[in-house]
Amino acid sequence: MDIQEIRKEARKKMKGYCRVCPVCNGVACAGEVPGMGGSITAQSFKNNINELKQVNLRLRTIHNSKNPSTNIKILGHKISMPIISAPVTGSSFNMGGALSEEEYVIAVMKGSIDAGTIAMTGDTADASMYQDGLDGIRGVDGKGIPIIKPRENKAILEKIKMAEKINSLAIGVDIDGAGLITMALKGQPVGPKTKKELKELIESTELPFILKGIMTVEEAKIAVEIGAKAIVVSNHGGRVLDHVEGVAKVLPEIAKVVKGKITILADGGIRSGIDVFKMIALGADAVLIGRPIIIGAYGGHEEGVKITLEKMQKELLQAMILTGNNNIESIDNNSIKY
Repeated sequence: MDIQEIRKEARKKMKGYCRVCPVCNGVACAGEVPGMGGSITAQSFKNNINELKQVNLRLRTIHNSKNPSTNIKILGHKISMPIISAPVTGSSFNMGGALSEEEYVIAVMKGSIDAGTIAMTGDTADASMYQDGLDGIRGVDGKGIPIIKPRENKAILEKIKMAEKINSLAIGVDIDGAGLITMALKGQPVGPKTKKELKELIESTELPFILKGIMTVEEAKIAVEIGAKAIVVSNHGGRVLDHVEGVAKVLPEIAKVVKGKITILADGGIRSGIDVFKMIALGADAVLIGRPIIIGAYGGHEEGVKITLEKMQKELLQAMILTGNNNIESIDNNSIKY
């Protein structure tokens, strides 16, 4: 099985939900939420892609970076690459349903582990889908991270306890899901969180806490202040608010202020190992990958996910060799040019 076979199979299985375009840029699927598209005009989705395109790598070949390492440690756990499979739910209503939620979760969890990394699982209006995610994490000995929608705190606290029982690596809330249409349509409203509410959640558990959906310096500083262990710079893939800046644009501003104080993950528009390299150079410690992983799972189950991740890792490794970087920590803005 290769990438082209995976994409061909995914295109068949996701017909009517995702076209598996040659370039995944949000144009063909604009406004398709539920589905795989971006909100309304999909400008936020497009901004994620276009802002990353503006970043160029600086080619260097006089150096000794002949066998770089892509290994990193994230939240105390060693992984083979700075790439984590993003939390995605709703196989039936977002992706077409050729895979059940359970099948999707198993493919992503096992495929990620087989590639030497980890995956996050998500949450949606159907409570069974969060449980499917927890079951998937349990199936890989707790080596995964559940992410909860920004519901009322009482409901989130219950879901945190469920994650503690399976001894997951960490727990998080995707506060960028505050305006998700899919949740509201199913009678499960979500919304913004106050600083006090977030602190209550963080202090309720010993698990490292992740806040996904940080797009400003001000909110990144709040995350540090209230004791979060990691943030994800993300606009929810452009699926919740139209005309939001691209992640690659705001990431350097955020990293300048909180780098070293909190783990920084980035999510949005990342389609290749070159894109991973760019996000690291812009200030991320690691990245989350969404749509390519979905295509991998639908096109080849866990093997498809593994192949997708390993392809990105090889592209990242090649970029490191040709920019003179021996390890992930050495990649910085000296390796890129706007």
